[in-house]
Amino acid sequence: MAEPPKPASGQGAFTEQEQFLAIATREEAIARFDAAFDARPLGVETVALDVAPGRILAADLAAPIDTPPFDRSVVDGFALRAADAAGASEGRPLVLALNPERLACGTAPRLAVTPGTATPIATGAPIPRGADCVVMIEHSEPAGAAGIAIRRAPAPGQNIAFAGSDIARGQMLLHAGTRIGAREIGMIAAIGLAAIPVFRRPRVAVISTGDELVAPGAPLRPAAIHDSNGPVIAAALAENGCVAVRHGAIPDDPAQLEAAIRAAHADCDAVILSGGSSKGAGDLTYRLVAGLGAPGIIVHGVALKPGKPLCLALADGKPVIVLPGFPTSAMFTFHDIVAPVLRRMAGLPPRAETRVSARVPVRLVSELGRDEFVMVALTRDPDGLVAHPVGKGSGAVTALAQADGFLRIPALADSLPAGSAAEITLFNRDASPPDLTIIGSHCAGLDAVAAELARAGLGARILAIGSLGGLAALRRGECDIAPIHLLDPATGRYNHHLIDTSLRLIPGWRRMQGLVFRPDDPRFSGKSVEAALAAALADPECLMVNRNPGAGTRVLIDSLIGAARPPGHSNQPRAHHAVAAAIAQGRADWGVAIEPVARALGLGFLPIAEEHYDFAVAAAPRAPAMIDAFETALAGAAPALAALGFRRG
Repeated sequence: MAEPPKPASGQGAFTEQEQFLAIATREEAIARFDAAFDARPLGVETVALDVAPGRILAADLAAPIDTPPFDRSVVDGFALRAADAAGASEGRPLVLALNPERLACGTAPRLAVTPGTATPIATGAPIPRGADCVVMIEHSEPAGAAGIAIRRAPAPGQNIAFAGSDIARGQMLLHAGTRIGAREIGMIAAIGLAAIPVFRRPRVAVISTGDELVAPGAPLRPAAIHDSNGPVIAAALAENGCVAVRHGAIPDDPAQLEAAIRAAHADCDAVILSGGSSKGAGDLTYRLVAGLGAPGIIVHGVALKPGKPLCLALADGKPVIVLPGFPTSAMFTFHDIVAPVLRRMAGLPPRAETRVSARVPVRLVSELGRDEFVMVALTRDPDGLVAHPVGKGSGAVTALAQADGFLRIPALADSLPAGSAAEITLFNRDASPPDLTIIGSHCAGLDAVAAELARAGLGARILAIGSLGGLAALRRGECDIAPIHLLDPATGRYNHHLIDTSLRLIPGWRRMQGLVFRPDDPRFSGKSVEAALAAALADPECLMVNRNPGAGTRVLIDSLIGAARPPGHSNQPRAHHAVAAAIAQGRADWGVAIEPVARALGLGFLPIAEEHYDFAVAAAPRAPAMIDAFETALAGAAPALAALGFRRG
């Protein structure tokens, strides 16, 4: 095995931190890689039709025969000469003699249709000699044992599909570069071909790197995460005409990682790694790639957000790509920069992109000097489409599934002002706002209601931005429903103080909020809420975990602690689950969350208040039937809500 490439003189040991190479703009990175690697199809192979779906046709396909190969009837009826039934009508039917044969699919005619005669014929059967039309059976009636009365005058050629009327011999049927699907298979089979030439699919090795990675299905050890990049990259490769060859997750061991990379490079047409391309002390991947073959690394570092650590290399004629380790960064850079290269290798045309214009309701801050991609979910307001940012950071795996597309903030801009019109590139050309848009506070119970809606065939988009943010979106007409749980300190009531004549409140459920802590912590265990809170605020070593501004839980927390700013106050996650996880893992000692979340992690819980989680809707909603459907789903979810520990009313 070759030695790992040595750092340059003066750079220190192999494990020392190294900076990125010169950062390239997105356009520079693409241009450099295209100049170094002339991506083109890898060859042609012939495959049978039963394995052809999804493959890319490698040559233009012309029809060797006519389809249909003979004139045939398109209805059940009678083949005859149109002149023999000219003038026929309901009031004056014309009688023709029946020929002594019946024509069905797959039977060749024996008798010609002579003047004054007709032959019974089934749909799809060949037209007999002499006939020039077919009269539907509905436009006739029996006339004795050997006659038929025609009650409607036909036109020549009526109800006949002529030879070659669907596909003519020599007609160009499909062009090279066509992705074969069920419809194409039908056409190819109709012209009698059992196999077709297709481009060979590039075999692309997929390697995830990192000591922290555990394969899906295996138990997580402390500080480990499941490898999501490997499966998602493999799926994206299949979508772009490639065959993914999975090598699993390889730890950050130089010898083991180098062996995996070299084996993948020898076996496949391209190699994609994820992780190990940023400027960290443990990042070895890009240096191993640099020594894999000439010319080596073309680009390392691209002025993108997310996606800066992208590394593009070419080793002995094969592309080697190191994607960033975070899922969102990995997939953005894959689809934007890597997929076009692989599509050319697979013989696929460039991916067709669909763009729409939408208003961005909030200000988006960006980093000067880097093109930034922001994922968005689409809703509608009275003036058109609205694009809500759904980014949860480069490490989020759900944002891509929740988003309809993305917008781009140029490198020279430091922000996109609220209310700006932006061009949205859709992930799916058919993407559109869902039946119901729900924006506001999130709760596990809301997922149960969404499941009821799904069973009714309705789609709901749920964006968790907090109660106050949801109300603002509702007043702007950007959503249908705003889940809220906001306490009025003056009255002690939830939510009603926020409802004016333009809104109404749909009662949801009640859930217990409380002080959450580890059950073995003597500062909380066995005490009242007041005593536990006093102990926490008096101890400078007692760390809290807060909630984000605008959340109903944050309003409750602020009412409890007043002007106090205990340690950890600035730690402000957006979800109850994050609060409970921080306490369970020892990163914080106390916080406020709902009881089901605390119980699920075996945490202590001191009840504070039973809050009302309700739904604000417009008094005059834009889609009243959808609001009715939501209320029906809410009622249907009652058993699931009860199982979660929530109480209706």
